[in-house]
Amino acid sequence: MRKILVGVKRVVDYNVRVRVKPDGSGVATDGVKMSVNPFDEIALEEALRLRERGEAAEVVAVSIGPDDAQQQLRTALAMGADRAILVKTAEHIEPLTAAQVLLAIVRKENADIVIVGKQAIDDDAAQTGPMLAALWDRPCATFCSKLEIKGGSAVIVREVDAGLETIEVDLPAVISADLRLNEPRYVKLPDIMKAKKKPLDVVEFASLGISTDAGLKTVHTEAPKPRSKGIIVKDVGELVDALRKKGLVS
Repeated sequence: MRKILVGVKRVVDYNVRVRVKPDGSGVATDGVKMSVNPFDEIALEEALRLRERGEAAEVVAVSIGPDDAQQQLRTALAMGADRAILVKTAEHIEPLTAAQVLLAIVRKENADIVIVGKQAIDDDAAQTGPMLAALWDRPCATFCSKLEIKGGSAVIVREVDAGLETIEVDLPAVISADLRLNEPRYVKLPDIMKAKKKPLDVVEFASLGISTDAGLKTVHTEAPKPRSKGIIVKDVGELVDALRKKGLVS
């Protein structure tokens, strides 16, 4: 039976208004509610559904970050994951480093399928899944909105600019979940209590022999400029005049 590994990233909750630090060194996170990346919740839900249909034997949630990330892994366990692994580090992790870490865990766990969110809402990079597939030398199906397992392959419906695309890839493979793949289940209190007893292993980042040297350096962070107040026009002629005044049309 298959083992599914799911990436789970700790991010600022999507309901929180993100604020930039006064010195412009980054985003303020002290005292801010943190949650599982929404796309990763979708990835986990799909893995759980595969297991419930008898198409997988075990679902393992993996996160990379500080001790506090155990909270998000406990949420994953409450949703239904069988086990969780935290690769502990206080360093900022770029997509390539995350892919290298996931590859080390994939090989250790002998995973058959890796499902990740198509992107994280903090950096919107959408790079970790494809990078992992390249390092693992396995197929990659991104932006998945429907997934079906058929023997040793997976049939995936992808959301692309022109509409929908259906592809089939051999397993093992990396799949990134899109928004319309499913709706994650609601976590109930009894499940939260049960999650406290499920295994959560902590692996020190240094033990993996992977460098944390960053390829990119954030020089400065600033909030977007406030939008100007809109105006109401009576007809098309007044709209064109307003656009001409702004230099948007000639």
